[in-house]
Amino acid sequence: MHRIVFIASIALSLGVAGLATAAQPSGGGVHYRWVDGSGLPHFSDSLTQDALKYGYDVIDSNGMVMEHVGKQLSPAERAAAQKQAAEAAAQQHALDERKRADMDLLNTYADEDALKAQQQQVLESLDEQMSTTRVNLHSQDAALTDLLNRAADNERAKEPVPKFLTDQIATQRNVVANERALLERQKTKRDATVQEQAQELQHYRDLKAAEKADRGY
Repeated sequence: MHRIVFIASIALSLGVAGLATAAQPSGGGVHYRWVDGSGLPHFSDSLTQDALKYGYDVIDSNGMVMEHVGKQLSPAERAAAQKQAAEAAAQQHALDERKRADMDLLNTYADEDALKAQQQQVLESLDEQMSTTRVNLHSQDAALTDLLNRAADNERAKEPVPKFLTDQIATQRNVVANERALLERQKTKRDATVQEQAQELQHYRDLKAAEKADRGY
């Protein structure tokens, strides 16, 4: 009885070993392994169409993976993969730029008061520009009023308004309109700058708080 059990055990061991051997490529050198669409693994001593289709591993005689080759892509799949890679690279670049900007912000201003002082200087510069534009607008508006008064004098005297005066009035109207448009753009820029500075200040506070948290105080 013991002899029969012993022989059966040997047979079972040999059977398992045979199955394991059948699952691996035979012979030495380089082999290829891939998984098909059903999730079943395959081995071969040469590349097959399925291996190229699904992608494969290049393995040595010891079963170690030397290289992985991705599946062949259709033009549409390749374009989609390239687009996805480009988007990921752009996102990573934006993240890196944000980190660098944060470091610059922290390194440039030792504290909140220093940042506020710099922001105030920017606003004062914008205010000076607006003040200059207002002075210019007042001057150009006065020049236009003078030309209009001269034309009115001709009309009251029942005289035709000279063409050169009409041309000057048209030109001066454009100058005044441009100055007014410039002043409006400067006002819009100042309002936007105030909002941006508020966001920058809050972001600076958040960075400082995170920095303190990382240091444990």
